[in-house]
Amino acid sequence: MAKKPTPHPYADKLTFDRIMLLIATLVKHPGIGHSDTEASDTKYHDALLEVQSQLQKVAESSSIEFPENYPATPTIRKDLETLRHYGILDKRMYRFGYYLGTGAMNLDELLFAFQAIASQAKYQGNPQARQICEKLTKRLRGLDIELKGQLFYPVREQLNRAIIYTDPVEMLDRQEYRNTLFHKLDIVETAIVRGQAIELYRQSNYYGKSHLGFRRIWPLQLIYHDIAWYLICENYENGHLTVERVNRFTDHCKILDVEARGLASQQQSLKRAHKLLKNGWGLFLGKPEQQQAELQGTLKLEKVKVRFFEKVVGFILEGDRRHPRQKKIKEGPRDSFGKVLYVDYQIDLPDRSLNEFSLWVNKHMENVQVLSPPSLVEKHRQAARDLADRYS
Repeated sequence: MAKKPTPHPYADKLTFDRIMLLIATLVKHPGIGHSDTEASDTKYHDALLEVQSQLQKVAESSSIEFPENYPATPTIRKDLETLRHYGILDKRMYRFGYYLGTGAMNLDELLFAFQAIASQAKYQGNPQARQICEKLTKRLRGLDIELKGQLFYPVREQLNRAIIYTDPVEMLDRQEYRNTLFHKLDIVETAIVRGQAIELYRQSNYYGKSHLGFRRIWPLQLIYHDIAWYLICENYENGHLTVERVNRFTDHCKILDVEARGLASQQQSLKRAHKLLKNGWGLFLGKPEQQQAELQGTLKLEKVKVRFFEKVVGFILEGDRRHPRQKKIKEGPRDSFGKVLYVDYQIDLPDRSLNEFSLWVNKHMENVQVLSPPSLVEKHRQAARDLADRYS
């Protein structure tokens, strides 16, 4: 005797419509159910009420009629478990809203993210960004047609362009091989998120601040600044934090046979490095002794004062957030036409940052005068003499 078939729980039209529309709701409204209330707020937030409301709207827009107040939140909870069972939802808690797989963005967020990736691929020479951009361009071509070209239109771009070769594929295509760490960034990135120590080999030293040869470090973060990619790292032996140009290392990259320290330690060191970056001006983080004193708050800062004259006054006044700790820009007297004759820019900086601060000051040449500290005044005066001598 044939076995009597067991009806599927979603066999009838109403339940089938409900589960399909729930999936559609999660696709069209990623993150639905997330509460913007602070965690300290004692008010209870029922995420399923938001899912229920949006599900009913999706049904209405699809011309599917549901009974009044249907489906109830316990029913939606059961449907979510069904989606978990079939692997459509992951088997984990969704405390910050529901979304399917990696589809955590809505269309506007996708537009913004795609343009950021495309810009990084084009100008900062990030090979991973280029590969992702190429794949997304193919996958999203139909959507771009539907949006009449809006998806691929570069509304925003970062024009800061890398001045060295960064993409191994481009190097190969142009027959411009460079024996640099860019060939091993996948190992570096893995080591960063796993908290692994690595051994690198530094092949060039242009400023006398870093020794050549093998270096054992904890890699912390890859950053792009101005014209190049840099690696924030911590010396394995003494914990000294530095920022290094990626292309100044060879492609020697070896994971050290030591215990990984985990992300918590990585984040703590990265936080210290960014504190130094925030305090200073530029990327040089100082020598070990100075660095420790600065992190402990015992290092005396230099009071820097620079005067900018008429031609660049407007430009200087415009930048009221050039540095997190800069003081209010003080205006000087005005001429008979009401124009400000000069402004004074004041900031307290660690001694390690004065050289990099000078590079910014020197961009304005005859339109600037250093007033303090005396060491920086003399350095700027001597630079002006040397420049005059070159033209004499």
